[in-house]
Amino acid sequence: MTKFKIKFDFWTAITLCLALLFGIFLLYPMFSLFVSGFKSPTDGTFTFHHFIKFFQKKYYYQGLVNSFLISSCVTFLAVLIGAPMAYLTTAYKVKGKKLIEILIIISMLSPPFIGAYSWVLLSGRSGIVTKFFQFFGIEMPSIYGFGGILLVLTLKLFPFIYLYVSGALKKLDVSLSEAAESLGCNSVKKVFTIILPLITPTLLAGSLLVFMNALADFGTPMLIGEGFNVMPVMIYSEFISEVGGQANFSAAMAIIMVFVTALLFMGQKYMINKKSFTMSSLRPVQPAAWKGLKGMLGHVAIYFVVFLAIIPQLTVVVTSFLETRGSRFLAGLSLESYRTVLRSMWHSVTNTYMFGLIAIFIIVLLGMFIAYLSTRKKNLLTSAIDTITMFPYILPGSVLGITLLLAFNKKPVLMSGTIIIMVIAYVLRKLPYTLRSSAAILYQISPSLEEASISLGCSPMKTFFKVTAVMMLPGVLAGALMSWITVINELCASVILYTGSTRTMSVAIYAEVVKQSYGTAAALSSILIATTIISLLIFFKLTGSKTVSL
Repeated sequence: MTKFKIKFDFWTAITLCLALLFGIFLLYPMFSLFVSGFKSPTDGTFTFHHFIKFFQKKYYYQGLVNSFLISSCVTFLAVLIGAPMAYLTTAYKVKGKKLIEILIIISMLSPPFIGAYSWVLLSGRSGIVTKFFQFFGIEMPSIYGFGGILLVLTLKLFPFIYLYVSGALKKLDVSLSEAAESLGCNSVKKVFTIILPLITPTLLAGSLLVFMNALADFGTPMLIGEGFNVMPVMIYSEFISEVGGQANFSAAMAIIMVFVTALLFMGQKYMINKKSFTMSSLRPVQPAAWKGLKGMLGHVAIYFVVFLAIIPQLTVVVTSFLETRGSRFLAGLSLESYRTVLRSMWHSVTNTYMFGLIAIFIIVLLGMFIAYLSTRKKNLLTSAIDTITMFPYILPGSVLGITLLLAFNKKPVLMSGTIIIMVIAYVLRKLPYTLRSSAAILYQISPSLEEASISLGCSPMKTFFKVTAVMMLPGVLAGALMSWITVINELCASVILYTGSTRTMSVAIYAEVVKQSYGTAAALSSILIATTIISLLIFFKLTGSKTVSL
């Protein structure tokens, strides 16, 4: 009889530790969520009552319909704006292209609730633009409700499509386009018969990302929804009303969201695998000169879209230096909003940086380990870990927050209200960015370099840290940047998990907007935007890159 032996070495220990960590901090909380969703609050027995209640009452299931409606419309508009912009900036010489791309990245990386807040300042009932048009007797459309959410999320999320499609177009071989032209294809027909089918997998990937972000967004509909209920807001509201009770109904609603997002993710993966292919770009597309009326109109359209996208950032920075009286901005300039932040809210700023730095250190370490295991040490367990780590990527932040609270809100593992639970949420939510970029760079590193190091007497652990990790660093930095910026901007999970001592900048901004303390909200938002820009500049300096690829 042959004995089954496990070779216990450094990587076996790492694999088992990772399996244990994700078992405790992800699988166990998800199990707790499912148990809670099917539990009766009165006697603790198994029941479908919460799900029956959800689908029987229009108030609840209408929220799911609204979420799908807004996410579908946002995705459609994001593709309609982002894909043509990517094509125009790749196919033609656009003046100021580098600045355009940096502004698009900044608009993408700022939290959407800042966009919602800025548009309220501009087009709300007492907004600057609203008052301007009212002076001439013109009534502006309301920024509240479906239309406002659609505007804010579209301008926030179309950059995802732009960056995905730009990356795909740069890999196309120009010989295909030339062959189509030689066979009599005009420009429009060439786009729809040659270019669009080639970038379809990329377009699907970007569309899913936009859809998931729109579906999971909490801050925008909470601030400007005004009766247009969506699932993340309803889950949060139900959870808050059930705090002190069993929170079973909000858990059931969260399960529905998990089920829906998992189905969408699997459907997208199936479509991409069906349509995926590889292509070598021997002759990449060379941008052509853009002159005449067509060029002028093209430039105006691109500049206008970028201006609309960057308006929220410009608005909060400008208004942060204005004098305020309650919710009103006065004519004079002042630094009082910043003084208020320094006096009474600085702990929110330091919390954001401290939690973010701790989370990013853990994210980079875990991302590199998991990427190495999934590419170099493939087996059933490492593949399972790789798949499990991607799940929080498609999970709404509010749902993740609820799962962690349900799991760790009682002894022997009582972590609610602590720094630890905040950091765990950030690590789980933002790890996929660093993990994917780490895995991508590993495929470009030959295993022979590690084999040579081990053959010269270095241990696997020393080889990883001295050789592999050093070569992985450029790829890891790109993912780490995305993880860092999204961590400091995180609101959905934070608003569920925070306490007075663990409040972050995003939660503080949200609270100040709700209180209509617009001056301090603008000052905090400006600090957050400045942090994002400085992070980008550091990334560009370290990598020598001028853009962020997804």
